[in-house]
Amino acid sequence: MKRHFRLVALVTLLAPVSLLIAQEAAQFTGTETGFAVFQTKCMSCHGNPAMADRAPSPATLRQMTPEKIYEALTSGPMKVQGSSLTEDQKRMTAIFMSGRTFGSAEQGDAAKMPNRCEANPPLTDPAAGPSWIGWSPEVSNRRFQSAKAAGLTAEQVPNLKLKWAFGYPTGVSAFGQPAVASGRVFVGTDIGYVYSVDAHTGCVYWSYQAKGNVRGAPSIGPVKGQGNTKYAVFFGDAHANVYAIDAQDGHQLWTRKVDDHFVARITASPKLYEGRLYVPVSSSEEFAAANLDYPCCTSRGSVVSLDASTGEQVWKTYVVAETPKPTHKNSRGVQQYAPAGASVWNSPTIDAKRGAIYFGTGDSETEPAAKTSDAVMAVDMKTGKVLWYYQAQENDAFLGGCFGPEKTDNCPKDVGPDYDIGNSPVLHTLPDGRRIIVAGTKDGQLFALDPDKKGALVWKTKVADNPPGTPLFRVNGIVWGGASDDKAAYYGLSGGGIVAVQLATGEKLWMKPLAPEGTRINNAAAATAMPGVVFIAGTDGKIHALSTADGKMIWEYDSAHPFDTVNKVEAKGGSIASIGPSIVGGMLFVGSGYGVIGGNTGNVLLAFGVE
Repeated sequence: MKRHFRLVALVTLLAPVSLLIAQEAAQFTGTETGFAVFQTKCMSCHGNPAMADRAPSPATLRQMTPEKIYEALTSGPMKVQGSSLTEDQKRMTAIFMSGRTFGSAEQGDAAKMPNRCEANPPLTDPAAGPSWIGWSPEVSNRRFQSAKAAGLTAEQVPNLKLKWAFGYPTGVSAFGQPAVASGRVFVGTDIGYVYSVDAHTGCVYWSYQAKGNVRGAPSIGPVKGQGNTKYAVFFGDAHANVYAIDAQDGHQLWTRKVDDHFVARITASPKLYEGRLYVPVSSSEEFAAANLDYPCCTSRGSVVSLDASTGEQVWKTYVVAETPKPTHKNSRGVQQYAPAGASVWNSPTIDAKRGAIYFGTGDSETEPAAKTSDAVMAVDMKTGKVLWYYQAQENDAFLGGCFGPEKTDNCPKDVGPDYDIGNSPVLHTLPDGRRIIVAGTKDGQLFALDPDKKGALVWKTKVADNPPGTPLFRVNGIVWGGASDDKAAYYGLSGGGIVAVQLATGEKLWMKPLAPEGTRINNAAAATAMPGVVFIAGTDGKIHALSTADGKMIWEYDSAHPFDTVNKVEAKGGSIASIGPSIVGGMLFVGSGYGVIGGNTGNVLLAFGVE
């Protein structure tokens, strides 16, 4: 996923690390380094149509296992080219292109785990009991769990204790938010497996291996015309494939590729509503497109509507409406394109009253920046027609690798601030009946729009300070999203801490620092709320529960350590930098370890309950 600080750029392997990165010890680990290697070392052949008969396309390579790609670079046909790469670069390139970790195909299978559930009773109706389905338990994306569904009171929260831990074999980034329904936990992983686990014991019912890693929280709901299958689990992967699998036993019902761009992916949760699945599409393209061997840029963010029972496409709406066209050739003679960019990193929000869905958009990759970039967009849920949009930041054309001596002529002349809206818009009805949509930007601007007046601005509040000249990687703001109750919205900040804002006016109610003075912990992971309590986590691996009244700490748990797991997998927790906890039936579930770019890696799913 895009780095929430957007530090500077990915390290290009043909140039020295920028001074800015070195000074801040930016740790570009994992798949993003693999992407930089591929663009720098491989795209001149594998992305060149003139060499299609000799060099497999990037899309073809992405269907291979990491072991197969690594073998090609070390002892196979790409041995000569691979000889200029370090061992880590070869491995990270293989992981990026395959979208899976080494050994995951064999070790991740639930059939080989010692904690298989003894029986698999018929699944109850997910809508009949308490649940947390997808990014939020309600389609308005408030990330608020009612008292009845939570099965937990504010008075009980201080008594939460770890009940079980489940390890992801070979995993390094537990970035999948768990969904909970019918007494089962459904969760995607960086090893490409989706698991169904008993919520109370952690025993595993089944696993399904996707073609790439799975980040977004699965959605669960009914399907028709699929034999004996009543309920399906829906999710997307790192190769822009969408899946529907039987929630009872994990067998595949259908799969659909929703974007053909070789770095298109699905980062956020598809939203299921009344037989339609609304799928957000993002891309890795901007990470290292500054490389002169790369034909920048052609990816576009979009939302795709699918028939949930069949997987057939109903409509697809691009954030950047115009198809990218050739513009000029760079100094190396590589064709450049525009317009491009504006990924959708968040789960769409449903407005049944207006028959609309809302979503946030990312920055442009080319200039001039699209008017729909860094915006909240509204589209008709039946047709995909754009109804309106509100742009929070103009002229934001951004590419990684476009700072200092590494800047190339692939880069925008005026590199944008990278203030994309990665958080899902929150739809809320105020006590007086007025409705607002709340969203925030990475520089700490929180704003409310009127969905009944075509997105007119209601209020705007600065919730984080960024003095003039603040370096990009030090910007303090909102990334993954907030939660709201009847009175306030709660957002964690990338510069540390959490803020509460009155929904009706945007007035700041309180702000709670969560790191020792003089230290910086990123708390921009999504917040989760229930009556009287808001939960927020951070890159230090700590999970906090605070009073919604005043921000007073009422519970805390440090997850950054090894765990004994129910499936006997060696596992540890680490940074929690994108997802928030899911609360259902008296229990709290959260993955620990965010190893996408920097931070402390981890591979564990944790379940808490009251003793």
